Amino acid sequence: MGLGAEANLGDSIVTTRLDKAVNWARSYSLWPMVFGTACCGIEFMSVAASRYDLSRFGAEVVRFSPRQADLLFVAGTISYKQAPVLKKIYDQMCEPKWVISMGACASSGGFYDNYTTLQGIDEVIPVDEYISGCPPRPEAVLDAIMRIQERAQDESIIKDRVKEYKGILDA
Repeated sequence: MGLGAEANLGDSIVTTRLDKAVNWARSYSLWPMVFGTACCGIEFMSVAASRYDLSRFGAEVVRFSPRQADLLFVAGTISYKQAPVLKKIYDQMCEPKWVISMGACASSGGFYDNYTTLQGIDEVIPVDEYISGCPPRPEAVLDAIMRIQERAQDESIIKDRVKEYKGILDA
């Protein structure tokens, strides 16, 4: 007679919340874009290569368009002339988006304390993770990616949409 869905399907059903399922997929399919301007950009190449294997963390498909990326690596020195370009790239990225400031120069200007060098990209765009070093070790980059994955697990697509619609209605 009327057997339940569990009896018919057995262990092939998984129940979860929409937020949890979407966040799980997002956290293990990050699409990075590298804005590399100096030696940290070269160091990122070693993270993506086979020894450290960035693909283990679901961030293998490096994008070359900000419209296809959700994780921005700023790796290297940023001058004041590059700051508007960096801001434009950030604005073109789709939501949700995360930013990693890689190395001393991107995080604080490094040893370039002069009139041409931006003293940290957080003056222009919000930063989610800072990686110290000159250049940072590949393990530090992987650690930052894992922290971004943890952050992605805690996002709420429903709450974000409610805030967005309230903002539209209030305007």
